[in-house]
Amino acid sequence: MSVDLTTVWAFIIAFAVFAYVVMDGFDLGIGILFPTFHVGRERDRAMNSIAPVWDGNETWLVLGGGGLFAAFPLAYAVILPATYPLIIAMLLGLVFRGVAFEYRWRDPAHRAFWDAAFTIGSLVAALAQGMTLGALLQGIDVVDRAYAGSWWDWLTPYTLLTGLGTVAGYALLGSTWLVWKLDGEEQAHARKLAVRAAIATIVLMGGVSLYNVTLNADYASRWLSAPEVYWVAPVPIVTAVIAVSMLRAITRDRNSKPFWLAIALFFLGMSGLGVTIWPYVVPPGLTIWDAAAPERSQVFMLVGVALTMPLIIAYTAWAYWVFRGKVGHEGYH
Repeated sequence: MSVDLTTVWAFIIAFAVFAYVVMDGFDLGIGILFPTFHVGRERDRAMNSIAPVWDGNETWLVLGGGGLFAAFPLAYAVILPATYPLIIAMLLGLVFRGVAFEYRWRDPAHRAFWDAAFTIGSLVAALAQGMTLGALLQGIDVVDRAYAGSWWDWLTPYTLLTGLGTVAGYALLGSTWLVWKLDGEEQAHARKLAVRAAIATIVLMGGVSLYNVTLNADYASRWLSAPEVYWVAPVPIVTAVIAVSMLRAITRDRNSKPFWLAIALFFLGMSGLGVTIWPYVVPPGLTIWDAAAPERSQVFMLVGVALTMPLIIAYTAWAYWVFRGKVGHEGYH
């Protein structure tokens, strides 16, 4: 039985994107929520909960972006020109977030400035990522295998909705992470934030899902026409069950369970988006096979990924294991 390398690469990139969204999502979420934390110990404990892992989390962004460039060069060449302002904003946000993270400790005289930069950088990066996803889902104008739209095609009510949904989702991941990693008054505060973020995320996920079926006739047929509807119906049903379970876990003094359920909610959301656009990598005109690199290139790169991805997963798991448990009241694990 032959293996479709293009499909394999599509799933590799999807896995890398999901890993990035989950792992960098919770520390971006902490940045988004940072102004709600009390100046002093609460902010310090929140920062120290992500200090050992935040920079390693961005490895998955490099793998996802690099994999898209290598395995689907035509898609890369179309998506970037269509979303240049958003990509630039995201990268600048990540830079400001990273610089602020380091300098708030080394320049305590200007800590308020660095705290603001940490929040703004996190918010801009999250919003840009969500709007980039929305720009892709709403469709990109391609003519003769090149982007044929304008500089502002990405800016629509739909992309604003997906951007806000991503911000709320990252805030949910960040707050549930803090529920797990903190205790005492700080944990109680994180629970209150998690409830609000969960409600906002669920509402915005529902809004995006309903909006999707109006964007494209193919999207609507995937979710509303027989026999496809019988295959995809479990996704929204299980999503609703997970959402209710997550809210119950947040309010019933669970520690790690809300975070894992938030990850499950993200997984189901991304699975739903995958069902919506498959097999297109640039809707509505380019499938994964249209945009794929030559087979020999895919084989060569697959060897590299087979060697490096297990190492990345191993050292990431080791880092999280070493720094497991609660953050101490002095700000250290």
